[in-house]
Amino acid sequence: MPERKSYKITHYRKWCKNCGICVAVCPKKVYEIDRNDRHAIVHPQDCIGCQMCVDHCPDFALTVEEVKDE
Repeated sequence: MPERKSYKITHYRKWCKNCGICVAVCPKKVYEIDRNDRHAIVHPQDCIGCQMCVDHCPDFALTVEEVKDE
């Protein structure tokens, strides 16, 4: 079985307007809107690195990078 890749998600809070697009487009439900109506990364271990959130974020507030084993 191939080894599962892992990804580092960086959220730039100062840029984020909490629009919720990342929540809507993520196929693995990595993001949620919390009780304060703020964007939250709740399941980072489920990220598959598809970049949907990065591609659709109008504020450029997210990056997703593969974590390389050393």
